[in-house]
Amino acid sequence: MADPLLFDPRTYDPGHFDPETRRLLRATVDWFEQRGKRRLIEDYRTRAWPADFLAFAAEEELFATFLTPARESSGRRDRRWDTARIAALSEILGFYGLDYWYVWQVTVLGLGPVWQSGNAAARARAAELLSRGEVFAFGLSEKAHGADIYSTDMLLEPDGDGGFRAGGSKYYIGNGNAAGLVSVFGRRTDVEGPDGYVFFAADSRHPAYHVVKNVVDSSKYVSEFRLEDYPVGPEDVLHTGRAAFDAALNTVNIGKFNLCTASIGICEHAMYEAVTHARNRILYGRPVTAFPHVRRELTDAYVRLVGMKLFSDRAVDYLRSAGPDDRRYLLFNPMTKMKVTTEGEKVVDLLWDVIAAKGFEKDTYFAQAAVEIRSLPKLEGTVHVNLALILKFMRNHLLDPVEYAPVPTRLDPADDAFLFRQGPARGLGSVRFHDWRPAFDAHAHLPNVGRFREQADALCEFVATAAPDEEQSRDLDLLLAVGHLFALVVHGQLILEQAGPAGVDGDVLDELFAVLVRDFSAHAVELHGKDSATAPQQRWALDAVRRPVVDGARSARVWERVEALSGAYEMTP
Repeated sequence: MADPLLFDPRTYDPGHFDPETRRLLRATVDWFEQRGKRRLIEDYRTRAWPADFLAFAAEEELFATFLTPARESSGRRDRRWDTARIAALSEILGFYGLDYWYVWQVTVLGLGPVWQSGNAAARARAAELLSRGEVFAFGLSEKAHGADIYSTDMLLEPDGDGGFRAGGSKYYIGNGNAAGLVSVFGRRTDVEGPDGYVFFAADSRHPAYHVVKNVVDSSKYVSEFRLEDYPVGPEDVLHTGRAAFDAALNTVNIGKFNLCTASIGICEHAMYEAVTHARNRILYGRPVTAFPHVRRELTDAYVRLVGMKLFSDRAVDYLRSAGPDDRRYLLFNPMTKMKVTTEGEKVVDLLWDVIAAKGFEKDTYFAQAAVEIRSLPKLEGTVHVNLALILKFMRNHLLDPVEYAPVPTRLDPADDAFLFRQGPARGLGSVRFHDWRPAFDAHAHLPNVGRFREQADALCEFVATAAPDEEQSRDLDLLLAVGHLFALVVHGQLILEQAGPAGVDGDVLDELFAVLVRDFSAHAVELHGKDSATAPQQRWALDAVRRPVVDGARSARVWERVEALSGAYEMTP
């Protein structure tokens, strides 16, 4: 029987979406299933560019339908930028392979600066390219500077006719081999400082655009490209000055969200394979799943995965409901990128500990999942970068809530237009949040939710009385330990907000929070051991350690759900 909390291609029917979205999502699943597992694995092993998938997407107008904002749709009613269905497609593509997700994800990023641009001609050009099935690329990072856009060496020299000649190279640019439009970040040679930034549109087929190589050994084409005297006309300029800088950061705000759903899809497919193998593998005369430590690891993996899905689904609502006076998404978005993707690594590690050598076998999906799950926490800013970002919100979130109208579940067919008019990428310290406590109060009857609430309240006390001082605030190692504790509170909050609408039963939720109690305790112990932790901080850290509430009957009931995944899904051969 299908688990209602996990994606199952056999029974998938996204009835909560409009008819065309349902058709396209189901058609995508059917395309992969009809293509089969052997072809999926063989293309991964041979590093084949996903041309057949892109041909399917072009024929169905999949990218055009999902990634064209309503104002650029020329009246095509089904075309809009709808984060809920974008997240659903990202999960499906992750389920079948990160190579397919990546070519889609980089197209999302490449479109970000275009849809934010005031250049109507460039927007119309992008919409037409999408309709023809073209992919896009985001030319931001460089070999010498990474994503440090303050130091870009892509130079634009004025040509005397209102345009520029661009020269320089970009590095680690997905789809750079095939993109019909590459959004390229550079700076003018005649203007100093932020006023000199420029975002412009380039074509990978232009003779002045040179693909150097694929910098990774993968089906993903993560290119190094070089522009040599590339002509940039006024019609190609997307942003200038500070607006170009803001467009870069706001594009990452939009695109990084999809990393969490890709991670979820990978974990779901890997879990089906792992549980099925473990349940049918006989060691010492009994199934592997008869061993207590195996049951614990698989149960932990399952509830962590459920937590990933609940958090991400709820974060969609905040992203879609955002506006100039509600920028809570600026916390929840890096949380999806940092916390959910690292949870994905833990899930795969737990599964791999159980299936051991099976995870290396070339005829499994798991072999690629074990590799690809590592990449997601490292894309669109490292875990450390995103942890440092969320720390900017900690005091306001924990200690100084304000009233907001309730944010509903957002599955309506609306165009998320605000994402392309986010405005200046600053002022994070002024972002305010609703009270996190009611979400916990609503589930206070669950013992481990109550136990975790004690730890969350203790963190508020830490922030109020023992927060890092000015000198410690320069110790990023210490701050990151605090960031992990704060991330757990935010993670738990959105999980609880989504638990009711998702129909999650109390056993699963309580088992999940037993895991989060252990995680909080582990990070508290880590903080205790930091070189610069003060004596009061060390005492607080040990006082915050808690033991989860153990309930053998509850754990057994959750295990029954996990064991039922054995044989529940196997991809079409």
